[in-house]
Amino acid sequence: MTNSVLLDLRTLLLEKHAQHVVLIHFPIALFMSGVVFDLLSRGKRDSQLARAAYLNLSVAAVTVLPAIITGVLAWQFAFGGTPLDGMILFHLLAASFAGLLVVASWWIHWRRRRSELLSLFRYRIPIELLGIIVIAVAAHTGGFVSGVNQ
Repeated sequence: MTNSVLLDLRTLLLEKHAQHVVLIHFPIALFMSGVVFDLLSRGKRDSQLARAAYLNLSVAAVTVLPAIITGVLAWQFAFGGTPLDGMILFHLLAASFAGLLVVASWWIHWRRRRSELLSLFRYRIPIELLGIIVIAVAAHTGGFVSGVNQ
């Protein structure tokens, strides 16, 4: 291997917050795709789009946990565990709320799939759309915390 490839691997694996930056995109993309599939399925539980929505939301809910853990680790390593205030506190709160909305959206779908009713709860759509808005806010503030948006 060349030195540049080794350097890139070291940067990827050992940078103080690199894992969070990489991992966070999975739950975001999966959740947003799941919401789009859910909207396209029009609440019909037995459609292919509803199955795709459920699968995307399920994997998003699973991958939210590593994203949050690596975010807390990034705060500890990149910022030395400085007290939470300002933008980093706002980012943590927004990201935590976004994670909660992702898991809640998955739970709504999971619970409905286990019941005998054919349609999904109507209140899932506002929760999913609020999740997208909160994710956008958390992502934007994360850009400021990391220095990308400065």
